[in-house]
Amino acid sequence: MISWTIYLTFGGGVLVLVLPRAFARWIALLTTIAGLALGMIVFVGTPIADLAHFTTIVRVPWVPALGMNYHLALDGISLTMVLVTGIAAVSTVLFSWDVERRQNEFFFWLLLVVAGCYGVFLSADLFLLFVFYELVIVPKYFLIAIFGSTNKEYGAMKLTLYSFFGGMFVFVGILVAYVAGGSLDLNQLSQFEFSPQLQSWAFPVLFLGFAVLAGIWPLHTWAPTGHAAAPTAGSMLLAGIVMKLGSYAGLRVAMNLFPQGFQMWSKWIAVLAVIGIVYAAAVALRQRDLKFVIGYSSVSHMGFVLLGFATANALGVSGAVLQMFSHGVIAALLFAVAGRMIYRRTHTRELDALSEMNLSHAMPFAAFTFVVAAAASMGIPGFSGFAAEITILIGAWKTYPIAAWVAGAGIVLVAAFTLRALKLSFFGQKDAQGEVTKDTTVTMLSREEFNPITIPEKIGACMLMLTTLAVGVYPKLLLDRIMPAVETMRFLK
Repeated sequence: MISWTIYLTFGGGVLVLVLPRAFARWIALLTTIAGLALGMIVFVGTPIADLAHFTTIVRVPWVPALGMNYHLALDGISLTMVLVTGIAAVSTVLFSWDVERRQNEFFFWLLLVVAGCYGVFLSADLFLLFVFYELVIVPKYFLIAIFGSTNKEYGAMKLTLYSFFGGMFVFVGILVAYVAGGSLDLNQLSQFEFSPQLQSWAFPVLFLGFAVLAGIWPLHTWAPTGHAAAPTAGSMLLAGIVMKLGSYAGLRVAMNLFPQGFQMWSKWIAVLAVIGIVYAAAVALRQRDLKFVIGYSSVSHMGFVLLGFATANALGVSGAVLQMFSHGVIAALLFAVAGRMIYRRTHTRELDALSEMNLSHAMPFAAFTFVVAAAASMGIPGFSGFAAEITILIGAWKTYPIAAWVAGAGIVLVAAFTLRALKLSFFGQKDAQGEVTKDTTVTMLSREEFNPITIPEKIGACMLMLTTLAVGVYPKLLLDRIMPAVETMRFLK
């Protein structure tokens, strides 16, 4: 049943192109809701024990001569990622509800990205996974280059070149696995014993290729530029889902197929992860553009995912998967506020300019949403960010105690840049006497100065806020499904 998330989304994309413009947003909304509903039905209806193994759901010969199959499978990890894809996709359509320019084209590219992401998360054939993985790059480029804002051509081209650069390494790694293992089936390859000599160089090639899309330091520079250039929907999908393709594939393919290679390189993954956490948070602290602040925060939060992977224990890796879900929701919410609620109404993302508007008076709902998103991003207890990061840090403490300490310092920097962005965006800039600067022009602003927050925007924001709150209050809901799947993987210490 869950394979229909792919077919429905592709079908919706085709319908959007051929039917009149008036139907475009409704088709996009119904398509994404159907995908989310299918994910929810499978999530509720599948026994937890059945999610421990990567179980085949569809297997059809594709290119039999080369051993290629259209092979889809599901376990707790992939189901979690399908779920966050559905949630992010529905909210993205809601926040794009009043897009006017080239509407059919816009929703076609958007649905193509979503369908490709579903495909990656469900693929159990290496070549099929690679096809879906590369398929996402093309619509990403057009979404940014056509519908973006700041330096959109540069941002789109940089993102595309980095993606193809990583894809080159991925393709080499897949060829090595195919030639040495004699199969493209992920389940068969995960049982095959590759030689330690091959693993020692094949693992870093494959993992690095995937990690480019996950925003690993120092190959992260496409992320803030791409996020800032993209339209709101592009930023939400890019940070919410697309970055997770790299981390998911690194876990599912590189780490699981080459466990000895992973053990040889895990220390270096931990080092790069910790540098990414601290460096990106420190750079975010100095940014003047709100979207760049959130873009660098995404790189910092993805550093926690890589640190969780490097721990090589069930707790740390499960925390990393939970962080992928959590960050997908939180990043989508942050970009929705910055790009749609703020930029669309004020026509600026500069923190200095926003600090003079005291937007909490003019847009109270946007201010409330950003406060919730900021709390979740900082890892305040009760939100999904806290549940994920504490799980990762406990796992890291068992394997790399020093890395856990440094990552903890990174959390302080995350809190610093998040609070700075929150204060300047919505609550004005205070001087030494505690008065809001340029008070005379600011406090006179009323809600009538801006277009009100629309109903679709409110629904999308509430959906994301409730998700991060629900997972934060009851993380067992996801961890019960993630941990058994992680425990079956070969690389655990």
